[in-house]
Amino acid sequence: MNKTTIVYKLLLGLLFFIVSDNLFSQNIFIIPLGIAQDGGYPQAGCKNKCCKDAWLALSKQKMISSLALVDSTKNCAWLFDCTPDFAKQWQLLKEKTNSSIKLAGIFLTHAHIGHYTGLMQLGKEVMNEKKIKVYAMPRMKKFLENNGPWSQLVKIKNIEIELLQNETAVKLTDEISVIPMLVPHRDEYSETVGFKIQAKSKSALYIPDIDKWELWNKNILDELAKVDFAFLDATFYSADELPGRNMKEIPHPLVIETAILFRQLNSSTTTKIYLTHFNHTNPLLDIESMKEKFFIFESGLQLTIQGEIINLD
Repeated sequence: MNKTTIVYKLLLGLLFFIVSDNLFSQNIFIIPLGIAQDGGYPQAGCKNKCCKDAWLALSKQKMISSLALVDSTKNCAWLFDCTPDFAKQWQLLKEKTNSSIKLAGIFLTHAHIGHYTGLMQLGKEVMNEKKIKVYAMPRMKKFLENNGPWSQLVKIKNIEIELLQNETAVKLTDEISVIPMLVPHRDEYSETVGFKIQAKSKSALYIPDIDKWELWNKNILDELAKVDFAFLDATFYSADELPGRNMKEIPHPLVIETAILFRQLNSSTTTKIYLTHFNHTNPLLDIESMKEKFFIFESGLQLTIQGEIINLD
């Protein structure tokens, strides 16, 4: 090995040490592992302009909405939703933390395909995990236990389902707890919940799916005041994104509606709001959609960035 190679490797090692040291000086943090709606971006079968460029450019593609909560002191992580992109998201998490991080559990919001079907990767055909804790509400738990292939994961103990109760905290460590909160959504197979993640110093709200803010039995403005970060449903930017579809059948808070609602908040509150769960038609996924992005930034809101590290210490 020549001197140039040795120096190069030493510099790489030093860079890795600096980055790792900076990352793990943050003991508890969140990493968004995806920002797209259940079908991902680009979406299967879409040949329109919204997806055309993304099919050709890997850098433009985005994974399905999910969060990782990491406790570096225990070298473990909990996922919020287990998506069809689980394999790539687990790899992203390892690259952002380290290769030995352990999966401590998975919290499920509901039984729409983008939020739980990644559980199949835990089965004997792939990872063959042992007793991974899956946190689920009563109907979600029953759905997994009584329908294949998920029931096989339970039967052979790839997963162990931990029953959640509405607004009852789950204590994960001495410094971390998670509180599920029922939200109105299309509940064909299960309830739908959002989660409040409470660390020692900071907290975060995760609601990737809800029908409308005004239909919730809680006031979203009050809930925002209680947290430091909020990752919120931004599926559709406006009502004209899906010509020929009845938007009343797939209700979500339109980004335009959300931005107008939150304009009454002060800037210190709006900057804690991160929009996520974008449908493939949402212009906020398009780097060239400057008018829509300007509207969002003018409103003081943030766009969730896949792979960003958000400190909860």
